[in-house]
Amino acid sequence: MKIEHLQGLISAPFAPFNGNGKLDTNLIPSYYAFLKKNGITGAFINGSTGEGVSLTLEEKKEVAQAWADCTNHDADFKVMVFLGGTCLADCIDLAKHAYEIGLYAVSLTAPFYFKPANVDMLAQACIMVGESIPGMPLYYYHIPVLTGVNVPMYDLLKALDGKLPNFAGVKYTHEDFMDYQSCMSYQNGKYDMLWGRDENMLSALVLGAKGSVGSTFNYAAPLYYDLIAAFNANDLVKARELQQKSIDMIRLLGKYGGISVGKAYMKVTGIDLGEFRLPVKNMSAEQFESFKIDVESLNFDDFKSK
Repeated sequence: MKIEHLQGLISAPFAPFNGNGKLDTNLIPSYYAFLKKNGITGAFINGSTGEGVSLTLEEKKEVAQAWADCTNHDADFKVMVFLGGTCLADCIDLAKHAYEIGLYAVSLTAPFYFKPANVDMLAQACIMVGESIPGMPLYYYHIPVLTGVNVPMYDLLKALDGKLPNFAGVKYTHEDFMDYQSCMSYQNGKYDMLWGRDENMLSALVLGAKGSVGSTFNYAAPLYYDLIAAFNANDLVKARELQQKSIDMIRLLGKYGGISVGKAYMKVTGIDLGEFRLPVKNMSAEQFESFKIDVESLNFDDFKSK
């Protein structure tokens, strides 16, 4: 299989819930249109931002089907499905479903309860799932802060090279730039290394990143495209200023409770996707009013998605 190297901003969409905490996939077509309008080139669905680990198997399929229904006509918008990791049989089921409904790729992370003892065991898990969908790209999702599995991705590339033809690369959500650069250079840049830390994008651009997957792209895509343009124009002063703006925006996630704050940012843009499911903490109505004041102080209207 020829490995395509994706470019631009790939959003990690939020799971759309109604006011009762029930999945509402009727919101997805307008969500897709919103992302397209802001230059987003793809979607990484059912991942951390999409609460994939809090969805049932059937809900994950429902989300995947809804994204397929509104994007399969669009060759310029790639949808990748996160499979999870603790039960490989479920991962294979979800992978086959994604293939059957015509989505672009799937992504697997390390099993994070019974963890792989070493990189060879992790590679075996990737091979087991990847071989179930031989005609579809499979990416590994490296996010050790959540999985607790922190093997060098350079070692995983070596362990999988030549053993899984549809292994496409890594969604790299970590801060090990030595490992990331080694992966970028491996086999003359054979594998697609998608960057996954929005607050460190500038550093990844320096190392040659062309495609990124991020949650803040949902609501601040213009900021990142301006950052990329400044970097490409060698205007590093402006690029650093824009990266700092990204960092300031992301700091509010920590101030108001974490990952759920992304949905509050979406609400400020005019899109209400409900709240996160337990055990994630959502902000109170009073906190949301304070949050809006902090967001305004960032001049969010100047760079938010519209």
